[in-house]
Amino acid sequence: MQKLIGIDLGGTTTKFAFLDMDGNILSQWRIPTDVSDEGSHIVPNISKSIVDRMAKEDFTVEDFAGIGMGTPGSVDNDAGEVNEAFNLNWRTIQPVREQIQQELGLPFVIENDANSAALGEFWKGAGSEADNVVFVTLGTGVGGGVIADGHLIHGVNGGGGEIGHITVKPNGFLCTCGKRGCLERYASATGVVNVALDMANQFHGNSQLKDQIDNGQSISSKTVFFLADHGDILANQVVNEVCKYLGLALSHVGNTLNPENIIIGGGVSNAGNTLLQLTTKYFQDNAFPAVRDSTKIKLAQLGNDAGVIGAASLALQFKNSMNV
Repeated sequence: MQKLIGIDLGGTTTKFAFLDMDGNILSQWRIPTDVSDEGSHIVPNISKSIVDRMAKEDFTVEDFAGIGMGTPGSVDNDAGEVNEAFNLNWRTIQPVREQIQQELGLPFVIENDANSAALGEFWKGAGSEADNVVFVTLGTGVGGGVIADGHLIHGVNGGGGEIGHITVKPNGFLCTCGKRGCLERYASATGVVNVALDMANQFHGNSQLKDQIDNGQSISSKTVFFLADHGDILANQVVNEVCKYLGLALSHVGNTLNPENIIIGGGVSNAGNTLLQLTTKYFQDNAFPAVRDSTKIKLAQLGNDAGVIGAASLALQFKNSMNV
């Protein structure tokens, strides 16, 4: 039985997995992502790592059906190219598929990393029982992937699923995209900190979070949720504000698409029920009744494995399409 290769390319780490055709991980490993020299080492390092791992596990190219990869940046799926992946130091168009297929001789499919993680949760995670799923990843930024009737939605210019750039506060915080009030500035890991710093300026009660900020200590989203869980008043106000904006944005998604599940993943989702319960409340407050009663907000199940599993599913889909 042939196997699949999944790659999750990140700005600091590249994760790999060999999987069976049912999406079960057989082995996995990772390497640092070398973004020096305008990212010119990234693709050669990926190819070399796969070749080395195949040799180590006594596999040949013939043992594999194909390779899928999730990547940051703007992806041209048809051409197999990546553009404007700034955290990879890629400022020009990168012909990734051409390079990897040339090196390894295997079919190669590439997708945006948030879409790849969405496919992972859809195939083997929290959305595996559904045909209509929206995945939102709360990490350094906010990404999203939309699956409708089993198919990933890209949109006319690849902008489908850009949930992080739904405006939740007109004239709010300036976003890296150039507009103001994007969800990403409020519900990402950095967004939670933005909200905490802003609210601390107006807070005058007793708060460990306020003390840490006033003393110049660095805080993280993890700090905020931890203190909220331990009764800190300011931290709880911050979490409420973050969940209010997240629930509002997800209600817009729900009202537009009415998926069976909206799945929340990424590092911020490690806050668990503290995040889930409040976000669900604000989702239900703002959702159309028929949507409120049918769309469920859930936490992702696959953690860091979603990317490689989703990437492998791309390779499987490609193989199946070739066999039709």
